Amino acid sequence: MRTLEWQRQTYLNGYLGQQLPVSPDWAMLEVQATAAMTPEAAAYIGGGAGLQKTIERNRTGFDQWQIVPRMLVNVESEQPGITLFGHTLPSPVLACPIGVLEMVHPEADLAVAKAATEVGVPYIFSNQASVPMETCADAMGDSPHFFQLYWSRSRDLVLSFVRRAEACGCSAIVVTLDTTFLGWRVKDLALAHLPFLWDKGIAQYTTDPVFRHIVSQMRAQLPPDLTGLPTAEALTFSQIYNNPTLTWDDLSFLREHTKLPILLKGILHPDDARKAIDCGMDGIVVSNHGGRQVDGSISTIEALPAIADVVAGQIPVLFDSGIRGGADMFKAIALGATAVCVGRPYVWGLTLAGQAGVREVLQQLMNDFDLTMRLAGCRSVADISRESLTQNQLTRIF
Repeated sequence: MRTLEWQRQTYLNGYLGQQLPVSPDWAMLEVQATAAMTPEAAAYIGGGAGLQKTIERNRTGFDQWQIVPRMLVNVESEQPGITLFGHTLPSPVLACPIGVLEMVHPEADLAVAKAATEVGVPYIFSNQASVPMETCADAMGDSPHFFQLYWSRSRDLVLSFVRRAEACGCSAIVVTLDTTFLGWRVKDLALAHLPFLWDKGIAQYTTDPVFRHIVSQMRAQLPPDLTGLPTAEALTFSQIYNNPTLTWDDLSFLREHTKLPILLKGILHPDDARKAIDCGMDGIVVSNHGGRQVDGSISTIEALPAIADVVAGQIPVLFDSGIRGGADMFKAIALGATAVCVGRPYVWGLTLAGQAGVREVLQQLMNDFDLTMRLAGCRSVADISRESLTQNQLTRIF
C-alpha cells in the first residue's frame, strides 16, 4: 500500500475503533516489548557491551545532523526504491540478522521471513537462527534473502554453510567480522545465561551435515553421561564458534569458493573499506553490531561519511546499528549509505504480534522514510545528498 493510502486507512480504521497492531512510537514499542520478554530474552536482545555507551552513541550520533527541507518541489510521484544486487526494492531497507529469535516468539525467523516477503524487504538470515535457512527461504520464494556467515574454526563447516546458502537462493553472503568471540555483555553475564548452551539459536548448525559429523567426532571427547550438562551439539558449538585467528588473508578462501556477492559486516574505518575493495569484496556493512561488541566504540553514523568517501560508489555500502525511524534512514543515505538495515525494532514487533508485528514495523519504517524524503523535497533516493543535511559541529573523525 502506498504511504499516503496507508496513512489515510490507518486514520479511518481509528475512526472505526481499530488501532495498529504495534505502536509507531518505537520508544513505547521497545518498553512494551521488553516488558513482555523474559529477563534472559530482554538481556540478549537489548543488551550491549560494557556500560552500553556504544548503544547510546549509535543513537546520539544522529543528532549532530539535521535535515534541511527544500520547498516547492513536486513530490506527488515519489520513487523511494533502489536496485541492490539485481533486485528492485521498494525502499532502501533490509532486515538485519538477529539470532535466537525463539526467545521472543515461537515462529522466530520464519515469522520474520514471511513478514519481510509481504512488504518486499530483503531478509539477512542469521547464522545463529532458530529456524534453518532452507525453511525461511522456502517461505520467501523469489523475495530476496541473504545469509549472514560467522566464520567458525572449521573451514569445512564454513563451506557447507555457503553451499547451503547458494542452494536455497540467497543473493549474497554477509560475513560478520566483529564477533570472532563475544564481547563483554554485562546483562547476559549478570544472568550467567548463554542461550546457545540451551540449544537455542543453533538451528543452522544442527541441520548441517558437516556439523553433525563434527559432533559425532567430538562425542568421543565428551563424558559418556551428559546428565546435567549441555547437549553434545551445544558443547560442540561452543568449541568451534569462536575464531579469533581470522585475517584478511582468509577472505581469498571464500572468494574462491562462491560466485555470490560477498559483503563484509563490521567495517568502521576507511582503511578497512579500502582493504575490502582490494580483496575483491562486493559490498560492506558499516556496523558495530548494535553496540554489542566494543563499549565506547565509534558510532556507525560517525564512521559512515569517511567510509563512503573512500568507497566512492565502487561497491554498495549498507548501514546498521541505531536506525529508529525514517529520518535516520534519510540521514544515513544522505551521508553515503546505499541502504540501511534494521534490527531490534522488528524484534519488538515480533515479540508483541508475531509476523503481523514484524510486517507492521517494517511497513511503518518504509512509510516514515517515504514521507520524510518527500517532505524534505526529494522525489527519489537519488535526490538525497549531503546537501540535504547540515551539521552541528564541523568535525571529521578521520
